[in-house]
Amino acid sequence: MGPALAARLEKLGVRSVGDLVLLLPLRYEDRTRVAPLGGLRPGMRVTVEGEILHVEVVRRRRPMLLAALGDTTGSLTLRFFHFTQRQKASLVRGARLRCFGEVRAGPAGPEMVHPEYRLVEPDRPAPPEETLTPIYPGTEGLHPGRLRQLVRQALSALGGNLPDLLPPGTAESLALPPMNEALRAIHRPAAGTDPDTLASHRHPARRRLAMEELLAHQLSLRRLRHRARRARAWALSGGDLVERFLDTLPFALTGAQERVVAEIRSDLAQEAPMMRLVQGDVGSGKTVVGAAAALQAVSAGCQAVVMAPTELLAEQHMSNFSAWLEPLGVEVAWLAGSTRAAARRETLARLASGAAAVAVGTHALFQEGVEFHRLALAIIDEQHRFGVHQRLALTEKGSADDRRPHQLVMTATPIPRTLAMASYADLDASVIDELPPGRGTVRTVVMSDARRAEVVERIRNACGNGRQAYWVCPLVEESEQLEAEAAEKTATLLAEALPGLRVGLVHGRLRPRQKEQVMAAFKAGELDLLVATTVIEVGVDVPRASLMIIENAERMGLAQLHQLRGRVGRGSEDATCLLMYHPPLSETARARLAAMRETSDGFEIARRDLELRGPGEVLGTRQTGLLAMRVADLVRDQGLMPDVRRLADRLLDEDQDAVDALIRRWVGEGDRYGRV
Repeated sequence: MGPALAARLEKLGVRSVGDLVLLLPLRYEDRTRVAPLGGLRPGMRVTVEGEILHVEVVRRRRPMLLAALGDTTGSLTLRFFHFTQRQKASLVRGARLRCFGEVRAGPAGPEMVHPEYRLVEPDRPAPPEETLTPIYPGTEGLHPGRLRQLVRQALSALGGNLPDLLPPGTAESLALPPMNEALRAIHRPAAGTDPDTLASHRHPARRRLAMEELLAHQLSLRRLRHRARRARAWALSGGDLVERFLDTLPFALTGAQERVVAEIRSDLAQEAPMMRLVQGDVGSGKTVVGAAAALQAVSAGCQAVVMAPTELLAEQHMSNFSAWLEPLGVEVAWLAGSTRAAARRETLARLASGAAAVAVGTHALFQEGVEFHRLALAIIDEQHRFGVHQRLALTEKGSADDRRPHQLVMTATPIPRTLAMASYADLDASVIDELPPGRGTVRTVVMSDARRAEVVERIRNACGNGRQAYWVCPLVEESEQLEAEAAEKTATLLAEALPGLRVGLVHGRLRPRQKEQVMAAFKAGELDLLVATTVIEVGVDVPRASLMIIENAERMGLAQLHQLRGRVGRGSEDATCLLMYHPPLSETARARLAAMRETSDGFEIARRDLELRGPGEVLGTRQTGLLAMRVADLVRDQGLMPDVRRLADRLLDEDQDAVDALIRRWVGEGDRYGRV
């Protein structure tokens, strides 16, 4: 094929003959029977055959080619808005056509607009289609019939000899067909097969392909993990900084925090690079765990870096790490996009010399010119918010002396177990599943914005009783300026409605120093009400804040709503999160708000978010290719994961050739980002 056709196919993820046969139909049409023209009704999608009785070009606002088709039972009009001279020359009176399309009601009776058709020899009747007709995903410039032809060619080229890569006996034990039989059932289904059953993922042929694809992704991640384990890192042991740090804390760690700290300390003492994911719901105390890990690196004479996706979250980390580490004699450096040139030069010099043992910041940490003396640990917070290339650039900063830095990935977005099994098979996972004692409960209320006056009164009462409140304005459009303007307008209106209260404002267009001052004032109790955009989603800890109003909550995703709710109830007082929506609600928005009202369990929220949005959105990994699955669906097919893990263990032990072939078939180059 030529480069133009190849480029169109690449948009469908098709780069090889193997990819073509793994391109699954979206649905099927039954073209195995020819319907009489006299029995056609609007809405029917049917195959018809007849003789052209009349052809004309009608010139109105745009020219149309009309052809009247007839058989012994009736007639049908074929209407073409776009036609070529060649097409016009072939559709002549007396020619016989076989067409497929949707019947519509036209001015002169039933008609088809732009049907698929072919000329039929009058003296040699064409046999009806022997199989159902697959309808594949479309792309601009590629006719459905041409795509079907290409898939048929690919199947013919393979000759039914695509290797069966599952271990012997596996398909039979799981009641799944062999690979080539599954492909025939999908691409060339026999007449009489129920099209709906065939298109559904309950069909054994589709489950067979889903099983193999999940297995290929699992093997790819396991192999990446094995490769990473063969690399060398600094073995970080010795020193008493971690014990001294834990002794100085004004609170005791929860049992879950102690368990995770012990797991990390054990990992860091090894020469193999740690690759650990720490999940913990909002407020579970991940930052303390990260600080203990950083101090283990410093005790061993190395450096640690803490990277966060936003300046506000990075500033919160900087505040905590400075307060905890500097009394122990550990210098903490700050580096963000807003750092002034002179301060940046000084920070870079102290990182390069090793004088600054811990660096905290944003994506500025992995930009050109940033060098470390001996970077042994990279702590990445909310890792799914970073692009893959950004994370890779940071880990390569520490790839010196033939050693790689240990990696600690922290997230407050709980990941359902089945998704973690499929997507993070290359990471060890720890879960902080316990909140610090003495926390208040958070009640969630859903309310229409028609009751705005009641909401304002609720703020007046709460703040009058010495409590503090947030009012969150969501992103209206992908524009920080519009978001800031909306927040400023809301702050002005609330200040007028609540004259006795001290109202503050924070949004993404404020300078970091201004944001810091507003947040510090709110934390110190100098402000009663903070109007904010979603910049406060993560990292802000104000124990006296016990009321949060989220405006236009129907526009936000579940994970984001749950993160925002985690900003209240951080003290001993009970708290309320009020989700205000603008009717009417879509079904998805209704499901999201119901989930928020029904549960505060982060893992249950994550499970429902996964069902509503899909894994690529939840993890933010669409760009990597790792989760760009063609057949499998991590929500729908989660029941296959235990078998997938068992098969992965078996193949890695017994058949490396099959492992290579499965990864080539399903993942291709998609695993190149997995090393981060």
